[in-house]
Amino acid sequence: MRIYHNQLTNTLNQGFKPVWLVFGDEPWQKNNSLTSIKQHCQQQGFSEVIRFSADDKFDWNSLVEEYQAMSLFAEQRIIEIELVTGKINEAGSKILLKLSDNFHQDVQLIFHGPKIDAGGQKRKWFKTLEQLGCFLPLYDIEGKQLQQWLSQQIKLQQLNIHSDVYPLMINLFEGNLPALEQELQKFSLLFGSALITAEDAEKLLIKQAKFNPFQVIDTLLSGNLTKCISMLDQLQHEGAAVGQLIWFFHKEISQLSKMLEQIEQGESINDIYKKYRIWDKKKPIYQHALNNITRDNINQAQARLAQTDLLSKTSIDFNPFILLADVCISLYHGQTTKRFSLNYEYG
Repeated sequence: MRIYHNQLTNTLNQGFKPVWLVFGDEPWQKNNSLTSIKQHCQQQGFSEVIRFSADDKFDWNSLVEEYQAMSLFAEQRIIEIELVTGKINEAGSKILLKLSDNFHQDVQLIFHGPKIDAGGQKRKWFKTLEQLGCFLPLYDIEGKQLQQWLSQQIKLQQLNIHSDVYPLMINLFEGNLPALEQELQKFSLLFGSALITAEDAEKLLIKQAKFNPFQVIDTLLSGNLTKCISMLDQLQHEGAAVGQLIWFFHKEISQLSKMLEQIEQGESINDIYKKYRIWDKKKPIYQHALNNITRDNINQAQARLAQTDLLSKTSIDFNPFILLADVCISLYHGQTTKRFSLNYEYG
């Protein structure tokens, strides 16, 4: 079965699942999920925890031996396996399928790792374990979900926070839930049940929002250029690799160009989404981009991106993050940016 993070507690209370699959890149949810699962198991008598870290050289027979061994310390055990790459080789897949035929209630298996793509989720070992146990995919908490998460955490901490503080905290800590949780704990220690105003919060909060290239691209597709540029600024302060960002921009803009071309040729949007494996969750932002970006602007953005790539490799006189901001603006307002030289040293 497959559930989401907000269903975890109810699912744990429904009874024993021989295997848990916890995969995704959002650190707060991952830590919270693994902690919740293990604590629940320990309350049921699973007092011993054995941990494995599985890479491409991992001997999967050692997992089978541990699973089948009688423990000297506890009758019920938790075996936690971190899949470093999120992938299992063919030999490991066969061993897991064989092991799944003999699952029992004295051992709780927990697999976790980075996000597993659609292809990985279709592999036989994964589908078999998901059917026998529970798959918990972890997605970034954004927008309304982030507001709901914040409200829930404030309630759990029994804090009295003025509504004006909510947008401030979301703006400062978006993409960094562990830091946001720590700030709420700090508020609890300092204020107890007293009202926390925006003035109180501003004196204590430090900007700790963290973003990744995928979030920058999603924001760009949604057309929120102000936020996109703010995210680039934050990534620059964090020392992000500009070459990696250029690669992401090139990949996404090239895909948008192909999608627009196929729309002009009469292909249905659903067929195009299927071809490029666009998830339902992301279809609205792609629809916005395809409705508001022209082929001319794409050509302009691609030309600016090529210039940005060249300047970032050949000159130290330019801020590549400013150049990337220009690329973002060009994608929606290319007719305006083409009047200005990207090479601003000589423009």
